[in-house]
Amino acid sequence: MAEEKAKAKAKKKSTFFGLEWEVVWFALVDIALILLGILNDYVLHLVPFPICLLALLFGGFRCTKDTVEATIAKKKITAGMLVVLSLIGCIYCKEYLSGALVAFMMIIGEVLEDITMMKTKNAVAELVKLVPAKCRKLIDGEFQMVSIKKIRKGDIIQVQAGEKIAVDGVIQKGTAAINEASITGESMPVDKTVGDKVFVGTLNENGVIEVVTEKLGGDTVLGRIINTVRSAQDDKGNAQKIADKFSEYFLPIVLVCCLVVWLLTHDLLRVMTVLVIACPCALMLATPTVVIAAVGNSAKKGVLIKGGDAIESAAKINAICLDKTGTITKGTPDVVSTYIVPGVTEADYYKAIAMVEKNSSHPIGKAIMKNLTTGGKIDTASIPNAEFEMLYGRGVRAVDGKDTYEVSNRKCLEDVKTVPAGVEEYLQENESKGRTAMIVMKNGEIIGGISVADTIRDGVKDTIAKFKKVGIDHVVMLTGDNEYTAKAICEEAGISEFRANLLPEQKLDVIKELQAQGLKVAMVGDGVNDAPALVLADLGIAMGGAGTDVAIESSKLTLMSDQITQLPRAFKLCQRAYFMIKQNIIVFAVCVNVIGVLLSGLGFLNPIAGAIIHNCSSIFVVLNSARLLTWEWDGN
Repeated sequence: MAEEKAKAKAKKKSTFFGLEWEVVWFALVDIALILLGILNDYVLHLVPFPICLLALLFGGFRCTKDTVEATIAKKKITAGMLVVLSLIGCIYCKEYLSGALVAFMMIIGEVLEDITMMKTKNAVAELVKLVPAKCRKLIDGEFQMVSIKKIRKGDIIQVQAGEKIAVDGVIQKGTAAINEASITGESMPVDKTVGDKVFVGTLNENGVIEVVTEKLGGDTVLGRIINTVRSAQDDKGNAQKIADKFSEYFLPIVLVCCLVVWLLTHDLLRVMTVLVIACPCALMLATPTVVIAAVGNSAKKGVLIKGGDAIESAAKINAICLDKTGTITKGTPDVVSTYIVPGVTEADYYKAIAMVEKNSSHPIGKAIMKNLTTGGKIDTASIPNAEFEMLYGRGVRAVDGKDTYEVSNRKCLEDVKTVPAGVEEYLQENESKGRTAMIVMKNGEIIGGISVADTIRDGVKDTIAKFKKVGIDHVVMLTGDNEYTAKAICEEAGISEFRANLLPEQKLDVIKELQAQGLKVAMVGDGVNDAPALVLADLGIAMGGAGTDVAIESSKLTLMSDQITQLPRAFKLCQRAYFMIKQNIIVFAVCVNVIGVLLSGLGFLNPIAGAIIHNCSSIFVVLNSARLLTWEWDGN
């Protein structure tokens, strides 16, 4: 009843502690009339008119009104008509108290359902609270505190330490440590500076920044998360579609049962009890309540699940394909090993590298300089700007006065008279692991080596192990890199199967191959280059949804951060949610209804007991679903 009413009414209602005031008012007045009716009709007999009939008509009006509105909205007869018919039967049989209590139980059931549904709606409310009501806007050269409603695209806002960011935008001035847990689920602050993106609802823990506004309201990352959570119940999975289909035939089935009971017993009270207990409210609530709770839970962890269909797909996954670059690995090169020829000092070695790479714009050069500066190995300010030369197909060279420095691949060995012991072994060892190994030279002599590689993300190995714990036994890495690189990454990450040298379209063939084996396949990618594979897979999972709109659009499940560590938990949550959907439908909806109809037909239940059992089944469904809001998984 409450679910039908909610769908039939779109206009905003006044509330009482979050509940619809009209429902609360009807319940209070109706119970008062029932108590007066019992006192008058069965004890005092002061008024000749049966007050219980007044209570029945008053409460029945509410039930009938909701049913008519739902019928008009859906353009077909709804299950609420069963209750209306039972109330008419109570009037006909002069069972006024029974009818009044049935109507009251329906109204109070509506109130209780609203109370429990509020728990699931709190998931959205918590997200909405992340948006600050005011912020500092640059006006006539000064930052003034204004309402967020006065901010427009292109405006510049200032965010101080301890304040939440009010918009999606780009930092134009300042540096700060931003806690993005509300968006990505990652609790550790991220250092951000000029040119970096920031998102609404995230917290500035340290520093002062000026942000150019790019997106507001529903267009922001947080806005899209809120919209997804709100609309989650409209995305029905197969279980709810079956329930919806079943409910279409439910009314005529129940009416046939009523006819059979009448023909066998000629007891109208039994017929009315069947009508009351058979109303399929629990069936209609079984899936939406679970979906809302699961989506709300995952959103707080930085995982966006797109409704019931995505939950069911994720629950059945037993194979997963992971794109290497940007998913398993960081997507950027890092220095992974160094080698200094005996007799060469560290100062000379690091200076030679810095002389060459200081002005390099190549990703490898930037990675090397980052390693030198962050590790405190050298002061770049003390390194002069040498004459830089790119040696295509070989490496880079820099000339400073009489000294020549070079960082190149093994091709440079052709120009070297003597190769120090250990250099060739160093190259072979690193090249066998798929790394980019280079020689460091000064004035034509080898003084060491350095190798870089795209390293795996923190926590990946533990995440791969957890996939096994959630029933995903087939983990496959897909990459366009060579087999040496792929094998090295897989060994480090704990992945037993990989496919190397793949073109983008060949990733589709791998997914088709796994699906042909009867496996349910999930594909994890960045949502841009891997969009076709995400669509083809049984479950497309996009990485880094906070930074790209297409990630959210091209997948059923989106990781708002660029980390896959939350993925096993998301799978476990979906498995739990899918189990609870089936539990709600089979146990609390179908079984309760079937047993209730049988007991009613046999005369063991009266209309009052039927109303109590009916509403209890609906409440149990919502309470059972609400448990998912606080569900956690320890990884075991």
